[in-house]
Amino acid sequence: MATLVTFHAHPDDESIATGGTMAKAAAAGHRVVLVTATRGEHGEPVPGVLTDGEPLWQRRVDETHRSAEILGVDRVEFLGYEDSGMMGESTNDNPACFWQADVDEAGERLAAILRDVDADVLTIYDDHGNYGHPDHIQVHRVGRRAAELLGLEHVFQATMNRDAIVRALRERGEFFDGLDESERPQIDEDTDMGSPEAIITHGVDVSGYVNAKRGSMKAHRSQIADSNFFLAMPDEAFAVAFGTEWFIAHGAGRSPDEPFGDDLFAGLEATD
Repeated sequence: MATLVTFHAHPDDESIATGGTMAKAAAAGHRVVLVTATRGEHGEPVPGVLTDGEPLWQRRVDETHRSAEILGVDRVEFLGYEDSGMMGESTNDNPACFWQADVDEAGERLAAILRDVDADVLTIYDDHGNYGHPDHIQVHRVGRRAAELLGLEHVFQATMNRDAIVRALRERGEFFDGLDESERPQIDEDTDMGSPEAIITHGVDVSGYVNAKRGSMKAHRSQIADSNFFLAMPDEAFAVAFGTEWFIAHGAGRSPDEPFGDDLFAGLEATD
């Protein structure tokens, strides 16, 4: 069996982007390792969740470990950088934040973990961090650098299928009729979120693991309220929206008539 390392920016990112893939890999007997660049210090906590004097970062670390247990993760690591906040905020200038990290130095921190766990497969984000968050963009840069340092070839960029999102919202908008306008996903056909379907190489079927994915999201109570559309949408809608997780294999492509890959571990047998 192989070792999958998923590299994320903040606590809860693992649930949303790769939770199903992680749970599926763990169920198949693979070792799953979660590495998070920051402790999410600048997240916006759900009102009333934190106790008096409780630091947000501590709650988010605890939530990450609960999420990891639900997904079957073997090991959780934090790289030790601070949350950079959203793009353009003053927190981007904090010398301790991930956005300001030297890519070579941060890449070596990640590479040290990859060496220690004997990583076979690494997931990062696409080159614009799915939606332009500085820490997500930095995950792409640092993850690529770490892979270069190790000569790790099986690197997959977690993304969103932009075309599939627009189709689903157009065709199945009734799934969100019961949600407040503020909780409905605000995505239109001109969105730059995710990546166009034409450059995506893998669509991992995680339909059998959506309960674990949703449970992982619920573990992040400081960030994802029960009223959030992730948790408020009906089970059928959740399965449609999150039953496939999308990836771009680094250095690879897919012809328009070629089916999406469904196995991030394909091709490892010769080296195992």
